[in-house]
Amino acid sequence: MIAWRRAGLVCSLALLMLGAPAARADVYVDFFRAVNVDNVSGVRAALQRGLDPNVLNEQGQCALYLAVREDNAQVFDLLLAWPGIQLDQRNAVGETPLMMAALKGQIDRMQRLIDRGAAIHQEGWSPLHYAATGPSVAAVRLLLDKGAPVNARSANGSTPLMMAARYGEERSVMLLVERGADLGARNNLGLDAADFARGADRDWMIATLERLQRQRAGAAR
Repeated sequence: MIAWRRAGLVCSLALLMLGAPAARADVYVDFFRAVNVDNVSGVRAALQRGLDPNVLNEQGQCALYLAVREDNAQVFDLLLAWPGIQLDQRNAVGETPLMMAALKGQIDRMQRLIDRGAAIHQEGWSPLHYAATGPSVAAVRLLLDKGAPVNARSANGSTPLMMAARYGEERSVMLLVERGADLGARNNLGLDAADFARGADRDWMIATLERLQRQRAGAAR
């Protein structure tokens, strides 16, 4: 009888061990499914079961980044306050939650991330590059006011001004220049901000850059 019970216990333990990875996988799948649809109760349940809030999905994205990208307010609020959350965790291509918030012009989320300690600058592509690429001059201003370097260089030598010239708003270009952006800076391919605008057929942006260049030259005399 004792031997039978011992064998049964060993069998039960073996089944539990086999089931544990499957259970963890289920929690992982449920977690990211809940993140993507702003199901805050589902996200909380997974975290309360011990899932790491900084775990990456199969595409290399963390939950906080996805909450920003998908504009999922409830999940963002939960994750931002969750113990152990890594505010500056990068995804598979080096993007942080603050970078995505800057690109989308989510000023309130940018401010909250920064208030919690998110880095306003990183080497390579930075939050300011992303803000300059997006539609919000307020996002650019917020980062500059917080001390982001106006002439930050990406891995290929591109500056926020170059990104704004090609993709962003005229007001962002004007603000960057006002704060000291180098109009003559060139990236590793030898392209300046006007070249970036030219590549996107933004003739009006080229005219703006030329006007700003004349104004700066005149002020220097």
